[in-house]
Amino acid sequence: MNTPWPSHDSPGPHAFEGSEPSVEDAVRLRRLNRWQAEGAREDLADLYVESSDADAGEEFNDRQKFLLRLADNVKLPGFDMLVAEAEALAGCICGFSVPRDGSWWQGFDGPLPQNLEQLTASGHVFAILETLVHPHQYAHGLARRMQESLLTDHQASLGVTLVDESARRTLAALQGWGWREVGRIQREDDPTPVRVLVLPLGERTEDHPDGLAHNDRTQRPG
Repeated sequence: MNTPWPSHDSPGPHAFEGSEPSVEDAVRLRRLNRWQAEGAREDLADLYVESSDADAGEEFNDRQKFLLRLADNVKLPGFDMLVAEAEALAGCICGFSVPRDGSWWQGFDGPLPQNLEQLTASGHVFAILETLVHPHQYAHGLARRMQESLLTDHQASLGVTLVDESARRTLAALQGWGWREVGRIQREDDPTPVRVLVLPLGERTEDHPDGLAHNDRTQRPG
């Protein structure tokens, strides 16, 4: 299984001087529906190759695997994508709303924590499938900005993503942004278990010190 989160952000913050544009000013986010995403597939695949750490000679194979994943992902109910644009395509993030029936958690190692089960059943969990950021001068912080925007747009109280065991750089980046590991999942079609990381958006309270509760700012009315 390929890492669902290729390496993205530049190693350190970019310092802007004087009246130079900020990241917020230089990069705008735009939503693509599934048909627009399919239409932009070649540009997105180019971005994937440019933003990943593919071994020499593996770029073509990795590009084809990305295109196959994208073709499957756009068919998922609740699929959504944001792209970041500056002078050119700067980043991309996509995901889908996790079904309330709990099927997304099949293969979870051990009993599923009750708070995760409750948030899933309430329809407040959103899975992030791919995050890509071009390694240019505006890259720092863009992945996190895209994450937060997509999750907020979907009124999620919890973001979830899967990370390959070998993807140490990806894991470190996610943990630095507040994501935390809650277990492992082994899918029937893949013998290798993957790490499950969550990003709680709920308030930390005495009853829920981990933030794994409904987020009042994103909770749907009624």
